[in-house]
Amino acid sequence: MAFDLQGHRGARGLAPENTLAGFAAALRIGVDTLELDLAITRDGVVVISHDPRLNPDLTRDASGNWITAPGPAINTLSLGELQRYDVGRLQPGTRYAQRYPQQLPADGERIPTLAALFQKVKALGADHVRFNIEIKQTPLEPGLTPQPEAFARAVLAVVREHGMGQRVTVQGFDWRSLQAMRALAPEIPIAALTVRQSFLDNLTDPRWTAGLKLADHGGSVPRLVKALGAAVWSPYHLELDAGSLAEAKALGLKVIPWTVNEPAQIEPLLGLGVDGIITDHPERVRDAMARRRMPLPAAAR
Repeated sequence: MAFDLQGHRGARGLAPENTLAGFAAALRIGVDTLELDLAITRDGVVVISHDPRLNPDLTRDASGNWITAPGPAINTLSLGELQRYDVGRLQPGTRYAQRYPQQLPADGERIPTLAALFQKVKALGADHVRFNIEIKQTPLEPGLTPQPEAFARAVLAVVREHGMGQRVTVQGFDWRSLQAMRALAPEIPIAALTVRQSFLDNLTDPRWTAGLKLADHGGSVPRLVKALGAAVWSPYHLELDAGSLAEAKALGLKVIPWTVNEPAQIEPLLGLGVDGIITDHPERVRDAMARRRMPLPAAAR
């Protein structure tokens, strides 16, 4: 497979995250894969959202007022209730808005269903585009999402209903959901997300890694990922070096780091020979790829 350019939450640097407008923006730029996150409503509908609770930095109520923290949990809302909220703009003055000054608003955007995204991509004729779907859950707050197998079953039902089984990868930090998906649909590749930072560490506590322990695999993250049965290792980009990349490739893993946005980060990773990049700014990665005369993914119209 050629290099995999993945638009993170669509094209979050330029358009509202995890919205149909954001995914359309990524397709116009030209990506190989749309990266997205999933939640499930109270009435069992699979929807696209990074946060298990509505995020006050990007959510307004039906009256146009910014919601306050903590936002309601998505699994407490029906789809109808959820889609009363507008997620087409960042709240001015927030740290989130300051991080993405180029993001253009798209007022009126709602949290979409996974089915609606599949339908949108079909309507745009982007038949080459794949989907990297993150089952968004945490072992630390089990009440916010279904159990891993139930979550995986719900996602798989939508994927199969729309005939997308050959175009989907399922990723996650909580490896229990990956383990469940692999048991239910071994033909669908899984991608193991990893990070060891102050904001999140999913490698130290085996509750995140489906009981697998780093120490049992010589402290090697690639070997731990291989033991899970993943096809892809997606490390936090600052934690990837030439040695771990070579080890992963020797194990037969593809290596696609996240979330790589700055040219000073993009260029060295391309030089290392990663198999893809997950980015909020697919236009920047395309520019770097063009300078290296790498094949570019087709853009949708």
